[in-house]
Amino acid sequence: MKKEFLTGNEAIARGAYEYGVIFASAYPGTPSTEILENIAKYKEIHAEWAPNEKVALESAAGASLAGARCLVSMKHVGVNVAADPLFTLVYTGVNGGLVLVSADDPGMHSSQDEQDNRNYAPFARIPMFEPSDSQEAKDLIGIALEVSEKYDIPVLFRITTRIAHSRGIVRLGERIKRELAAYKKNPQKYAMIPGFARRRRLDLEERLKALKDFSESFSYNKIVWGSIKEFGIITSGVSYQYVKEVFGDDISILKLTMTYPLPEKLISEFVNKFEKVYVVEELDPYLENSIKAMGYKNIIGKEVIPAIGELSPEIIREAFGAGKAKVYYKPQGNLPMRPPVLCAGCPHRGVFYVLRKMKAVVTSDIGCYSLGVLPPLEGIDSILCMGASIGMGHGFKKAYEQEGKESPLVISVIGDSTFLHSGVTGLMNVVYNNSNTITMIVDNSITAMTGHQHHPGTGYNAKDEPAYAVSLEEICKALGIKNIYTVDSYDLSAVENAIKTAANNKTEPSVIIARRPCALLKGKGPKGLYKVNQEKCKKCKMCLKVGCPAVQIHGEETIINPLSCVGCSVCAQVCPFDAIEKAGEER
Repeated sequence: MKKEFLTGNEAIARGAYEYGVIFASAYPGTPSTEILENIAKYKEIHAEWAPNEKVALESAAGASLAGARCLVSMKHVGVNVAADPLFTLVYTGVNGGLVLVSADDPGMHSSQDEQDNRNYAPFARIPMFEPSDSQEAKDLIGIALEVSEKYDIPVLFRITTRIAHSRGIVRLGERIKRELAAYKKNPQKYAMIPGFARRRRLDLEERLKALKDFSESFSYNKIVWGSIKEFGIITSGVSYQYVKEVFGDDISILKLTMTYPLPEKLISEFVNKFEKVYVVEELDPYLENSIKAMGYKNIIGKEVIPAIGELSPEIIREAFGAGKAKVYYKPQGNLPMRPPVLCAGCPHRGVFYVLRKMKAVVTSDIGCYSLGVLPPLEGIDSILCMGASIGMGHGFKKAYEQEGKESPLVISVIGDSTFLHSGVTGLMNVVYNNSNTITMIVDNSITAMTGHQHHPGTGYNAKDEPAYAVSLEEICKALGIKNIYTVDSYDLSAVENAIKTAANNKTEPSVIIARRPCALLKGKGPKGLYKVNQEKCKKCKMCLKVGCPAVQIHGEETIINPLSCVGCSVCAQVCPFDAIEKAGEER
């Protein structure tokens, strides 16, 4: 049997291939992005980037209705966007199996919050699986699809950053050929008007009872007995790996893989063996509270296990006392911090330099440009969630108007992919409610933050095939925006003049599209390099205020590192002494 060293995301994609998925949809978001990127490599599966997570799930629901096996993937906050169809889809059930992968981000490596999406399972009444390594990630996709079809219900497949990105040996199999399940017209099942929904609500409870019985006998929910008699540990997901690393085979572990509905009889068998049982889980006390609700008093969890951030073997070792576990690995300490920074030549850099210079109140969105909040740019006042920037800017201005006060300069900044994800409705709201906001769409022609995925405005689809490219300008016009200014993000004077022109319009909303492709897109970056003329340089360090990693201090001199410079010219535009010049080199 062939084996490969796969990340959890790659293994999930492989599972989708092996177990007959023919439709997959997603919106990119770390740590889930690579799932669809890898699925797209299989010609047997239709894979697509959706404008947002709600559309992704709704499209998969349609493919499932047609009888196809489907997989939808997104990061944890994306499930919030998809929650509307999700809760009702649990009522209707499926035709072809449907799995929703939620990639949670404990520790917030690349997210604005660290919500624990296990809570969605009892909330939506959806069965949930949690793999603990790459092999399980692949195998459980097949089981989840079977469960989905057998019990007529979508399945929540919850992973975390460490499962998504850690590698493990995975045994590969052949693709299972599967025909579309026959579609039968059944509005009472699939059309959720209140009268039909009430019946499906009762039916859902019967399906959940059957799923609870399945959970009791599910082989991946298992007890591994050890020699330590004082206590046992209940855990799931990647936390199981941490527990095993700390205690080895000495400890008795109840490893839960199907974590909703929970196997109460199996839990009872385990808990009744010990005076104390510890629940080791990341983030919320999801398992702990559920087990305590069964009536057990000997459960210990968040009293000793942190409820914030990722766990690790070191944290678990400390929680249980250093004397109870061997030290296998000690991380290197006192490493220098490396704060995130916009890339050299990033088209967003000059925009935020201008915004800070103009002392604008900036309601920003989620994307690479979120880094504009950090020194030295410090050009952002708020970041909430995908699409919120436009609504927040609108509300900010309306609050001042309501009190009869003159509002400061307020600008809502949003990226091209984010605008198409959830900014369109915000801008529609601005026009509908007679606001005179300024919205700046920083268009770098790609979904850059998550690794250069295409979106409806790039002209290519998830399989890199040519596709229709929607026009941001035409969308804005269709929404009723009359004042649209398109400028080059690298041209600081043009950006500033567009803002001033828009600010002078006191009665109507304006949109500024600051366009320049991401500097990392092959063949799209600027040509030429820049250097510092040391004879002209007055060492004022104004060039450092743009925060470009290519502009560096070497001894007493400011230089531009030719290995980093991409020739964007922003530093040259801010130098008051014309000391930054073209180097005359091209690459």
